[in-house]
Amino acid sequence: MPEVTNELMYELLKRLDHRLGELCQDFSDVKSELSSIRGHLIATESDMKNIYGVLARRDARLERIEFRLKDDA
Repeated sequence: MPEVTNELMYELLKRLDHRLGELCQDFSDVKSELSSIRGHLIATESDMKNIYGVLARRDARLERIEFRLKDDA
């Protein structure tokens, strides 16, 4: 078994530090992508609320038209 020296430990720690740095960058990228997805989700939710509002107004208008047609008949 090779002898564990300070130089070997130092090289292993340097590689470990480098890999941890890459991992931190990957996590940062994932967080950024999640933030972007969250923004799209909020925009989609807002669009859906607007669509429901338009549909509610159309439904109310249709009910008024139907009510008038019943009165004329």
